[in-house]
Amino acid sequence: MGSRNIGATNAYRVLGARWGILVFLLDTAKGFLAASVPSLLATSAFTASLAAGVAAILGHTFSPWLRFRGGRGVATSLGVFLAIIPVPTLLAFAVWVLLMILTRRVSVGSIGAALAYPFLVFFLLARDPHRDLLTVITALVSILVIVRHKANIQRLLAGTEPPLRRGGEAR
Repeated sequence: MGSRNIGATNAYRVLGARWGILVFLLDTAKGFLAASVPSLLATSAFTASLAAGVAAILGHTFSPWLRFRGGRGVATSLGVFLAIIPVPTLLAFAVWVLLMILTRRVSVGSIGAALAYPFLVFFLLARDPHRDLLTVITALVSILVIVRHKANIQRLLAGTEPPLRRGGEAR
């Protein structure tokens, strides 16, 4: 139904706020758990956490159960990077929230946060030994998120992207 996307925004629009928020939280938890479990199993599991997190994002975005279609990867990416690098991730989330409030469009928030995120990682992790790797990975994930928003970008440029309404219904 709706955009036929499995993500939180479509659930919000089709099923209402409660279900949209639940899908958002579950997608975020999926990414967070995927990136957190390796660090629970080993003391030095940075690479495993990052690999598991990226796998969760790709699995969500290109689900084999849905003929390699899926969501945009925003909430799952949020969860993954909250587990690995919380400070720049929370700042990117703040960008997302601010842009959502200002424009009432989830896609604008998602695209804006994705554009800002690799820069936040690069500048805020100046002393982190994994900064370069994390900057590259976050840039690649950001590009994936933006590419997955192609239809939204086209609607934004055409002026037809629907705003998010209270309670879930788009008008």
